[in-house]
Amino acid sequence: MYKYIKRILDFLVALIGLIIISPIFIIILIILMVINNGKPFFFQARPGKKEKIFNIIKFKTMTDKKDKKGQLLPVDSRLTKTGIFLRKFSLDEIPQLFNVLFGSMSLIGPRPLLIKYLPLYNDFQKRRHNVKPGITGWAQINGRNAISWDQKFEYDIWYVDNQSFIVDLKILLLTAKKVIIREGVNNQENLNMPTFTGSNKG
Repeated sequence: MYKYIKRILDFLVALIGLIIISPIFIIILIILMVINNGKPFFFQARPGKKEKIFNIIKFKTMTDKKDKKGQLLPVDSRLTKTGIFLRKFSLDEIPQLFNVLFGSMSLIGPRPLLIKYLPLYNDFQKRRHNVKPGITGWAQINGRNAISWDQKFEYDIWYVDNQSFIVDLKILLLTAKKVIIREGVNNQENLNMPTFTGSNKG
């Protein structure tokens, strides 16, 4: 029953959230338009519920600078000062509220990972796709990128089996707290986060 109510709540909260933070959204949009040559957004294909592919939307925090061979430079060489600031306070995630409005994501759920990881999941880990991915989730309030891949999947599946209004509200409130005090966030989380290579479990 809650899954039907959740979609309505997702839509309303995302819409109200976008309206409230629209001044901040517009300021960031203008700054990134200038810094990134008219490209303020970053789009990337990710697997959603039932592994259906969708494009996640974020504010663009890196340039598209390439080497002499036409290959993109390393991530830490392309991350802008503005991008570092946006990531530090999770402001780069704001556009994902549009993903929530469109229905490809939920406010709360397992974070959508890379498509290339799909063949690497075992049966237990695949269950994370039984629900819509979220902007934040149970793993994010229990260590975020400071925990191992196996632990992240444990938390993701726990959420799949225990989602409720109370759990979602708890995750939302604790996420706000962690963003403010930056608890459990690796300072280089998006630069040096290890690649998932599969698990021997399950």
